[in-house]
Amino acid sequence: MGNQETLSRRERQIMDVVYALGGATVTEVWQALSDPPSRTSVRTLLRILEEKGHLRHRKQVREFVYRPVRARAKVGRSALRRVLETFFDGSLEKAVAAHLSDPSSQLSDEEAERLAEMIRLSHSEEGQ
Repeated sequence: MGNQETLSRRERQIMDVVYALGGATVTEVWQALSDPPSRTSVRTLLRILEEKGHLRHRKQVREFVYRPVRARAKVGRSALRRVLETFFDGSLEKAVAAHLSDPSSQLSDEEAERLAEMIRLSHSEEGQ
């Protein structure tokens, strides 16, 4: 199976929609895209993504429902690694600092505490 880097911009947009919805029909993908191509083009791109090994489909009533082959979390980790390498010199610290310095980012006290706990656990596991 190819990776996300081999996808065109439109294919990535479609994959984003399918991941966000957990599975989608041609109509759902078409409606979710900004500046969408024709429905026929969406159908063709979904078929191409299936041929590339990124999607599979099943028939549900009168339409095909397309679902990702790879788990969302696994693809997300891979995408995050690419973003870290491309934009933050591989540094998670730089990425988090950039996110937190954005005035529109909202980190609740609960989220901050959970992140701090994850960091503490990560460091305690490294020492073992």
